[in-house]
Amino acid sequence: MSPDKKSKRQERRERMRQQETRRRLLTIGLITVGAILLVFAVVWPQIRPVAEVVAVDPGTHPNADDNSMGDPNAPIKIEEFSDFQCPFCERFHQETEPLLRQYYIDTGKVQFVYRSMGNWVSQNTVGKTESQDAALAAYCAGDQNKFWEMHAHLFANVLGEDAGSFTDKRLAAIAEKAGLNMDDFNSCYGSGKYEDRVQQDLKDAQAANITGTPGFLITYTVNGETKTELIAGAVPFSTFQVKLEEIRNQISAQ
Repeated sequence: MSPDKKSKRQERRERMRQQETRRRLLTIGLITVGAILLVFAVVWPQIRPVAEVVAVDPGTHPNADDNSMGDPNAPIKIEEFSDFQCPFCERFHQETEPLLRQYYIDTGKVQFVYRSMGNWVSQNTVGKTESQDAALAAYCAGDQNKFWEMHAHLFANVLGEDAGSFTDKRLAAIAEKAGLNMDDFNSCYGSGKYEDRVQQDLKDAQAANITGTPGFLITYTVNGETKTELIAGAVPFSTFQVKLEEIRNQISAQ
């Protein structure tokens, strides 16, 4: 074999070795970057700073009992199916709920119950949403009869939909602002105690033909017959007033 042919063959082999080395280095680099990104995705939620949590005055809630308020023997019951990340639910909480308390709940005409429907848009997805976690936290607060305090603080601390408003750390910070016993709260929340309850809320909403948040199921009895009415959306207080006065007239006329 001539020296020229041998030299060219050696050059080809050297180029192939260099190419293989570059491929291996590139593969190792990609694997390393992927591993770093994976570790970051797992660790970052645990170490990132918790956005500031504000304290608010939750107001008064007559006959508060877990997630209900008002006279349990009131002739009319309103169940709100809601989502702590829903801007329309927040609007109802801020604008309409105080008037309902003043004119109907405080006066013994209505019992009001809050129920979670924060998982209705993600019922076919894997894992929980921040809305579901917020509902779990609120129900845990109910164990300490501070549901409505937690309810007010959750709405006051929304950063945006699934934007880190209700991470585990931030829910704990919100619970502390709401005045909860943190040992009891952490034990309840960490155990997932109310996961079945949150799922049942959704099933009951669907059975009542509620398809969005907020939705309101109004129940009352006339001449021994249980009747229901639905109100959809963050309607103004006047809409509730008209409907509730119609119902009260039916009850009075029996």
